[in-house]
Amino acid sequence: MDPESVGGEGRTAVVIADYGLLSDCQGAALVSRQGSIDWWCPARFDAPSIFGRLLDPHAGHWVIRPAEQYTVTRRYLPGTMVVETEFHCPRGSMRLTDCLSLGPGERGHGIGENSPHVLLRRVEATRGQIRVLVEVAPRPEYGLVTPHFTRTSTGWEITGGADRLTLTAPPVLAGADSRVSGSFLLQEGERMDFSLQHSASTDRGAPVAEDVAGVEDTTAAWESWSEMHRGYRGAYEDQVHRSALVLQALTYAPTGAVVAAPTTSLPEEPGGGANWDYRFGWLRDGSLTLKALWAAACPDEAQRFFDWMTASAGSLDQGHLPVMFGVGGEHDLTEHTLDHLAGYVQSRPVRIGNDAWTQKQLDVLGEIFECAWVLRDVLGELPEATRNFLVAVADLAAATWQETDAGIWEGREGTRHYLTSKLMCWVALDRAVKLAAKLAVPDRASVWEAERDEARAAILDQGWDSTAEAFTGAFGSENLDAGALLMPLMEFLPAKDPRILATLDAIERDLSSGSLVQRWTGAGDEGAFIICSYWLATARAMAGQTDRARKIFETVTGQANDLGLLSEEISIKDRTLIGNFPQGLSHIGLINAAWAITQAEDRG
Repeated sequence: MDPESVGGEGRTAVVIADYGLLSDCQGAALVSRQGSIDWWCPARFDAPSIFGRLLDPHAGHWVIRPAEQYTVTRRYLPGTMVVETEFHCPRGSMRLTDCLSLGPGERGHGIGENSPHVLLRRVEATRGQIRVLVEVAPRPEYGLVTPHFTRTSTGWEITGGADRLTLTAPPVLAGADSRVSGSFLLQEGERMDFSLQHSASTDRGAPVAEDVAGVEDTTAAWESWSEMHRGYRGAYEDQVHRSALVLQALTYAPTGAVVAAPTTSLPEEPGGGANWDYRFGWLRDGSLTLKALWAAACPDEAQRFFDWMTASAGSLDQGHLPVMFGVGGEHDLTEHTLDHLAGYVQSRPVRIGNDAWTQKQLDVLGEIFECAWVLRDVLGELPEATRNFLVAVADLAAATWQETDAGIWEGREGTRHYLTSKLMCWVALDRAVKLAAKLAVPDRASVWEAERDEARAAILDQGWDSTAEAFTGAFGSENLDAGALLMPLMEFLPAKDPRILATLDAIERDLSSGSLVQRWTGAGDEGAFIICSYWLATARAMAGQTDRARKIFETVTGQANDLGLLSEEISIKDRTLIGNFPQGLSHIGLINAAWAITQAEDRG
């Protein structure tokens, strides 16, 4: 991407696409093109933020940038989640390197298991001389806490509320107005290193330097993971590998959970109220996530994710399967608003927690079984608890597939007979029949088979609308829904079936704008949902229409920012990235679509 001219802090110019993701596989931070870390939730993805300026100007930030006008280029160091930003000024240039430290010596599948929750920032003068401005203004607990600052021999101790921060910084910085700030001159070849370690206020022990990997060791850790996951060979290899890195960055290493996004309340419509907390793991995304990990040559991560899902669900005595969990497997994700925050571009309310955890979404039953089906050759003999759980899921699908639910888009306006919910119940029953022997309950197969066939007949009869000439979003509705694109992806009907091809044409005609697909009829100003565009590309590839699939794929992927990151949606109005960022489901869609194109082209 061409350099971007900016000056000063550029706050009014900062948009979602300006940010890069930093991760230690436990928590995440976002750093802008202007050198400002405006979001950091250490320890866990869903922990209260230390820096939250993403959601309010007063909720905390950490800026390192030149003191004069500059242009910017940046990149991820190859095979890593380490961001390198180059600032170019008339009298000099500087390089800023940002990462979240991994545990010292961690490599391969072990990265993130012992992350010390430390932000590392290195600034180097690469040409001439350059004056560097630094301002560190933490505001823990989503900006509610203004902490105390105490100078130490190596920097500053910052305490307040439940958090303790240890800033290692040069003595030229001074403390005033509840922040540490200052400037210094760097000559070509000189560098300065900073670190900010988070711990609980109750932890009185001094941080141990040996427990913190430096920039070089963290870079090597990510490179080692990448080297172990380069088995993908096919279309769009660079984009697939970057997306695999993003999924690893969104993985909570202690459990294997993959969060939907590292952010909360970035709006679906700027200035609107559709602002949700996505820092949890969704079963709805389960099979798509697992297939993407599998396609991107991450089988160990895929199996860990499946194990996390089945362990987190617990017993189904409550009569339904929860749709989402906290990264530690928590069920109660009760939503509440942070009324003291202004919201991103005045988009309120700001929410933490997500009340979708209480919804009945029947599609998750199929997600679980599709995961088991994908992994069927590597699962081996299933533990008794897993077998009992899967049998209970199949029985629940058989008992409830005819009921209404909230659907995959988590509507809060009531329940309906959503097509995708029926489809995924069919998936649960179909895969259960095929796995009956592995589940050690061959006697149940006939019951599941009968319900599967009834569900299929209902979908074919009531899901097709002759007026729309397509499969629609709900039984008895003429309205299109991009969720119907899952029908060929889940092998309910072949992609070349005339009814599927007609549905693809209808969705592309009525829900698409330049290959960008909205979720449903009447979406209005809501952006194009990126995963839906990749579903369309996947379906076109499965139908043998690889040229059309590539056009859709390249149009959508071309909307990624300069670091290759995708948000939840793309604005129909101005093609900007909107919604929570980066969105795991978007990168999952990219991987799966690229693999579908590869397979279609291999078939010829």
